[in-house]
Amino acid sequence: MDKMHHVSSIRAGITYFYLTVDGQSYRIRWADCSPRLAKATMSQRKRLEVSPSGYGLHWLEIDEDLAITPLLQRAERVVARGRVTTGQPIDSCGTCRATRPVNVLALAFACM
Repeated sequence: MDKMHHVSSIRAGITYFYLTVDGQSYRIRWADCSPRLAKATMSQRKRLEVSPSGYGLHWLEIDEDLAITPLLQRAERVVARGRVTTGQPIDSCGTCRATRPVNVLALAFACM
């Protein structure tokens, strides 16, 4: 059985969650992931597992699960060090000028 996604790296920053999936690098604000992750400690954010199928991510300590595909739809793709792409212009310092709504992903669900 093929994996849905291949997650090759994950890093928890203070503001952003960074991940490399299927050869592409992404970042997403914790606040855009879920309320539980936004409120979690750095230690809790760093302790996660990728599902064997490559479908989702699981944070055991805070009982949080997120599907990777919808998460990537909200994420910004990192195209070069310090630069991201959101479909909006990027200024010379690498910070996106677009104002994106902070919507919580409707992906979180309790473990069954």
